[in-house]
Amino acid sequence: MNLVCEKNITVTEEHIDQNHHVNNVQYVHWVEEMAAEHWDHVKEKTEYPDDVWMLVDHHIQYKKQVYLGDIITAKTYPKAPEGIRQPRKVEFYCHGQLVVDSHTLWVLFDKTTGKIKRLPENWLDKLSE
Repeated sequence: MNLVCEKNITVTEEHIDQNHHVNNVQYVHWVEEMAAEHWDHVKEKTEYPDDVWMLVDHHIQYKKQVYLGDIITAKTYPKAPEGIRQPRKVEFYCHGQLVVDSHTLWVLFDKTTGKIKRLPENWLDKLSE
């Protein structure tokens, strides 16, 4: 299984702010959306299909502006776990250039108990098989 999830986004009026470029808050929305879509795609192949991820830390760097009509390629992938935290990268490209770079940390909650789950360090390896 490929641990990278990609999709193209066409920038529309709803994404544009008063400065005539994609609003920074829109990228935060897309970061969460990409993570959720990726989990929905892979969760049935894990031991945790009913559990939910919660965002606990988010760092984002805006490198270039993107404008109405541009096509953004969004790419997300998990990185090696850090204890109970699961890092995830979400990158946004436009015209072949990295325009926004996001690094997030997530924790997995048991939906039934409401408690955080500690995943084995190699849990991503099992998804790659």
